[in-house]
Amino acid sequence: MTNTTGTTTAPEHGPVPLPPAVAHTLVTAGAIGTIASAFMSWTWTPDFPGDLTIYGYPAGLQILAIVAGALTLLYSLTLWNVRGLHRLNPAGATTPVLLTALSAFAVCWYTAIAIAVDLGGLVNLDPGAYVAVIASALPVIGALALPHPDPGTGIRGYLTKPDQPRPGKLPALAERAVITVGTALALVVFTYGIGINDDESETFIGYLLVAVFTAWALVHAGLLDRYAAISARHKGFSATLAFVAVAVFPFTQSEDHNANLGVSILVFATVALGLNIVVGLTGLLDLGYVAFLGVGAYAAALVSGSEFSRFSGVQFPFWAAALTGMAASLVFGVLIGAPTLRLRGDYLAIVTLGFGEIFRIAVNNLDGVSGPNLTNGPNGISRIPDLEVFGFDLGEAHDLGSFTLGRFANYLFLMLIFTAIVVLVFTRAADSRIGRSWIAIREDETAATAMGINGFRVKLIAFALGAALAGLAGTVMAHVNYSVNPQPYQFAGAAPPNSAFLLAAVVLGGMGTVSGPLLGASLLYLIPEKLQFLKNYELFAFGIALVLLMRFRPEGIIANRRHQLEFHENGPDEPEQGTLPDEPAVTKAGA
Repeated sequence: MTNTTGTTTAPEHGPVPLPPAVAHTLVTAGAIGTIASAFMSWTWTPDFPGDLTIYGYPAGLQILAIVAGALTLLYSLTLWNVRGLHRLNPAGATTPVLLTALSAFAVCWYTAIAIAVDLGGLVNLDPGAYVAVIASALPVIGALALPHPDPGTGIRGYLTKPDQPRPGKLPALAERAVITVGTALALVVFTYGIGINDDESETFIGYLLVAVFTAWALVHAGLLDRYAAISARHKGFSATLAFVAVAVFPFTQSEDHNANLGVSILVFATVALGLNIVVGLTGLLDLGYVAFLGVGAYAAALVSGSEFSRFSGVQFPFWAAALTGMAASLVFGVLIGAPTLRLRGDYLAIVTLGFGEIFRIAVNNLDGVSGPNLTNGPNGISRIPDLEVFGFDLGEAHDLGSFTLGRFANYLFLMLIFTAIVVLVFTRAADSRIGRSWIAIREDETAATAMGINGFRVKLIAFALGAALAGLAGTVMAHVNYSVNPQPYQFAGAAPPNSAFLLAAVVLGGMGTVSGPLLGASLLYLIPEKLQFLKNYELFAFGIALVLLMRFRPEGIIANRRHQLEFHENGPDEPEQGTLPDEPAVTKAGA
């Protein structure tokens, strides 16, 4: 390494003064030891979730240790200049090695501590657990002894994303193959996570540890940025594969319960995408958006033919019920938006919050006692019959070859179609003239008005369109749940849907993007569902997540390029080094 005076100095190493060859050996040997330990017994009793008692048969957290160890081994080999592996770490950075080593370290040490705490002492650990603890620590020590990624910066250097070499373009067929492989891996990871039983929270926490550190490592290796750039060049193909992956998901499940989780995630993700039009594109802070979901659900329930409906003799066909829910939400969107959208900022947020509470209180009182008999009050409308689509009863299980698709799998396919419609509407609207007007209003309403944009009309269109999309999802939710009642439709309820959940999903995932709210809603629904002890602390957990996000990545997990440039010091004409003009902007904040 040459300093500013022209003299040559030795490269700076991490906190542990070891020769690079020894450090490489430690990482490799520790990764192999971690994998080997997973084939040993970690505890003598099957009372710990996952049954870690059998030699030669990894299960539960042991499988995650194998994955983390294999990734550590793979990235350690990239530093040995193994032919063909340089593509996994183009910059030759040491940070991905450290992060993958930390994933193995975290899952092994967490498992050992959980066994000791849950079962009452270290005596419950078998030899395999001690081997895993020691072996997983070696790669961390070795990775810290490797040359520092950014000399002179201390720990901040490990958090700073290294500059990436300028990538070359692959042939179109090869790029599509990369997208296919990436989508398949994403399906496998999601399927494994959703397949963890609800009573195995320890296993799910280990899954999250491995997933977070691995994603962090892939960001620092530059792979996720390159994958995003390739997907952006093949938007139609990548979107099609994503929907195909969701359609394949029910065939990977043996329990219809997991398909039920999939339906719920799609419902809330679709509603979050509708809210993204209002918040992400137009910049209107709507704190009562969940009310439009309730309007659609109640409208569909009233014409569903339920014996508890005020119009029990009326049963609309599927398409008419869907249009009824959309139309009702659209009307309410216009009625609420027309007198309130002349307000801005905090005043608009307060008004929308008030509308959400008014809706919940109103449907709670329309029980024939406190008000007209329309919604059956706190009891809601129950026994909503299943939908029939072209004579196909979605409430019955159907055999497709050797696969049996249950009720929730049927609704998942229906909701997937609705999600595709919402995604199409969002993308077409965002790229249209009205979409550019929304963005102009979001950036500076005064300047947009001065340029001839009718701010009130543009905002009202966004408000009405977002409400209609929420109503469409509400029609499906009413039939999936068999009933509707006022309890879920509040700003911050005990469980989703609620406005705080939907707003957090948009902000966490990435405002102004398509995939951001879908990812945010998936995470915020799935994590509390699998970690039952978080049920009473959802809002606390959401708050911590948002604080951390605002500090380290305010543009969201999946960043909109415009937002990313706003939140970081580089201007729109000054992309980060190593970033192609057609790639998403790369930040140097800890990814």
